[in-house]
Amino acid sequence: MRILSGIQPSGALHLGNYFGMMRPAIDLQEKGEAFYFIADYHSMTSLFDPVERRQNTLDVALDFLACGLDPKRSVFFKQSDVPEVTELAWMLSTLTPMGLLQRCHSYKDKVDKGLSPSHGLFAYPVLMAADILIYDSNVVPVGQDQKQHVEVTRDIALKFNEQYGPTFVIPEPQIRGETAKVPGVDGEKMSKSYGNTIEIFGEEKALRKKIMGLKMDSRGPAEPKPDAEQNLAIQLLKLVAPPEVAKDFEERLRFGGLGYGELKKALFDNYWNYFTDARTKRAELAANLDYVNGVLREGAAQARAQARVVLQRARLASGLE
Repeated sequence: MRILSGIQPSGALHLGNYFGMMRPAIDLQEKGEAFYFIADYHSMTSLFDPVERRQNTLDVALDFLACGLDPKRSVFFKQSDVPEVTELAWMLSTLTPMGLLQRCHSYKDKVDKGLSPSHGLFAYPVLMAADILIYDSNVVPVGQDQKQHVEVTRDIALKFNEQYGPTFVIPEPQIRGETAKVPGVDGEKMSKSYGNTIEIFGEEKALRKKIMGLKMDSRGPAEPKPDAEQNLAIQLLKLVAPPEVAKDFEERLRFGGLGYGELKKALFDNYWNYFTDARTKRAELAANLDYVNGVLREGAAQARAQARVVLQRARLASGLE
């Protein structure tokens, strides 16, 4: 089984990235041949500062390795180090119906949030399809918001196979339902685009202030809250605290007697403790950038070797060779 997933270097990685994509991807290292990439081509739809892109790309590499990605068990690389993917994206685009892209929720959501409606943003699912198909991927771990893009990939691959003969492996999405959509500090889906994130490796004082500033309703501590499971702090606590701890706080909130300040303090403490080992590992990696860059170079060499095989297959099938 070959597993494929990518993550954009468009800003500091956050809890939504970690629980929606990173941790599922790390867990899958044990279950198949994993290809994980830093999607710097994709970041060009929303980030236009080259210096920031380079720094973000390095930060993503540090963050992912610190959180448990093992380069001995997975292929880890920069998307742009495999330029074959852009050629395949063009080939796929010639068979992609406009209506298929017009139905993609992600494009509409991002434009509604203020992003410029560029061709790159509109055609994002086609490049994502090329990312997936060029490595003969079987499984694509994604958040709920990306499930539609994997379905688009399947549609495009089937159309290409129908037109030119069997060429691509048809991938399947894998979604962790309980953590696929992580809420941000405003209660909406956590996203760098929306400015509502809790970073994985942010500065302690700023993160404490952000968590303590979570907006709650006006009910007092003694008042029972039968809808406790819908409380934003409870939802986040369930991600970073031991199950029995999260359950205890939820019950205390439900039956009355728990103040929101105490709840938010518990959330920060459990969040901070959850990433203690990863923060230590990240500091060690940041002091050894030659190693980090070497991991990306080796990963790119392995990824490109596989990409060339699939691209050659597609070129032959479609009559380019």
